[in-house]
Amino acid sequence: MSRKFFALSLLLVASLVLGACAAPAPQATEVPVAVEPEVVEVEVEVPADPGSLVIYSGRSESLVAPIIQQFADATGINVEVRYGSTAEIAAALLEEGANSPADIFYAQDPGGLGAIEDAGLLAPIPADTLAKVAPGFASPNGAWVGITARARVVVYNTGVLSPADLPADIRDFTNPEWNGRLGLAPTNASFVVMVTAMRQMWGEADTEAWLAGIAANNPTYYSGNGGVVTAVGAGEVEVGFVNHYYLYQFMAEQGESFPVRNHYLSNGGPESLVMVSGAGILANGANQDNAQRFLDFMLSTVAQQYFASRTFEYPLVEGVATSSLLVPLAEINGPDISLGSLSDVSGSAALIEAAGMVP
Repeated sequence: MSRKFFALSLLLVASLVLGACAAPAPQATEVPVAVEPEVVEVEVEVPADPGSLVIYSGRSESLVAPIIQQFADATGINVEVRYGSTAEIAAALLEEGANSPADIFYAQDPGGLGAIEDAGLLAPIPADTLAKVAPGFASPNGAWVGITARARVVVYNTGVLSPADLPADIRDFTNPEWNGRLGLAPTNASFVVMVTAMRQMWGEADTEAWLAGIAANNPTYYSGNGGVVTAVGAGEVEVGFVNHYYLYQFMAEQGESFPVRNHYLSNGGPESLVMVSGAGILANGANQDNAQRFLDFMLSTVAQQYFASRTFEYPLVEGVATSSLLVPLAEINGPDISLGSLSDVSGSAALIEAAGMVP
């Protein structure tokens, strides 16, 4: 039996203009764009009894539920999804161990995946699946594979700041002039991974000093990156530390008048980290074949186009159109650091808590 389904990929940023992004390097093109919708037709062979699949997702339901449903519709597989933060899901997997019902761990960041890999809970991923992404976007040991890329950025309120007002190094935000002007989500997995990258690049002492310096500037804490961008737009704070794609989701809803823009720090530090969302197959999962089908689907043109068009993340396979609003990955001066080295998220979370950063 075969099924056809269609993925309508609307590159629907037709009239969004980044008029306020004037100077930072790299810089987005400041022209209106009009991209025709792209329809991808896929025909999938469906066995008489497709079986089931249990996904533990550290990605939010609002972002990934539609594409997971497309996978279920296309394959006929009965998919169950447990949602939570990446830290919560990773903790559950570590507690459940070999008795976990999960087949797939789908994480927001490489740190959570690395923690589960270090515990020996992930099965090796076939080489042909790993080969679909650049080597830097998968586990060096082949235990997980990246699905999308996300860049760390600074967002700022365009009503009170311009790019010229912002420093080139995130360490400069510890200066007293930023007192009371910052917003961040200290327990968000992406922030924790950024701190892990700081520990790798700067060392423990300098990272602790940075956290203490930021805390001394009395930032406002939020539970997630969306709350940070909302607060910057509302003028509650002037600057926030988030991932790049939240801004574009706000602009898609509110238009180019939304008074927030991304700023890419240009010195190649951990604050410019390009991390991945990714997934791995649980070694003791009962549905190994369906887990592999899920990974292959998420790295298909259909799924990659969904992320590029709907969530404004970077696709990791070739041949997928991206929004012209995005700064090309090749132009981001990210740090030279292995994503596989960022697994000690619990150590970073302890430093963040010790600094008194609690939302």
